[in-house]
Amino acid sequence: MSAGSSAAATTEFTNPNLEVLFNAGQISERIAELGAQITEEYSDKELVLVGVLKGSCVFMADLMRAIDLPLTIDFMAVSSYKDGTQSSGDVEILKDLSNPIRDKDVIVVEDIVDTGLTLSRLLEILGSRGARSIRLASFLDKPEPRIKKELKIDYTGFVIPNRFVVGYGLDAASRYRNLPFIAVVKDPSAV
Repeated sequence: MSAGSSAAATTEFTNPNLEVLFNAGQISERIAELGAQITEEYSDKELVLVGVLKGSCVFMADLMRAIDLPLTIDFMAVSSYKDGTQSSGDVEILKDLSNPIRDKDVIVVEDIVDTGLTLSRLLEILGSRGARSIRLASFLDKPEPRIKKELKIDYTGFVIPNRFVVGYGLDAASRYRNLPFIAVVKDPSAV
């Protein structure tokens, strides 16, 4: 096998503290469905995907390749964790968009929506910039801790229970983003 082959994608990752929730095949199939839906709905639009760093990078890379349209991408990095553990809902922009979104159709791409505080505020900020439309695509939707009940996710990969998950861009202490699947962390204190 050559150094550039996809051995990592076929090798089983084992960690007794992780329980696979969605495997790589399930993820690939669901993203193909989302890509087809977006392709159909945006066939005559000037589409911009805005990834929310860092967690969305894996999902966004796969999603954009599943959309059969000309599109552009951009990224934002935001923080609302002033004390490091709980979202305040007060968003600080750490990295802003590189290009204007005025008169464009935007899909904000996120890894996971839980409380909805940060994302609701981010959508308000982007909404003030003159986009023709703004929709939300989230790889995971964790509705149980949702504070912002009115937050609408237009494109959802999977709905999950209120459990701590890692993989496919989601991390625990900056680790596990590279896993090709989503796993539930059985004991978060042992991460």
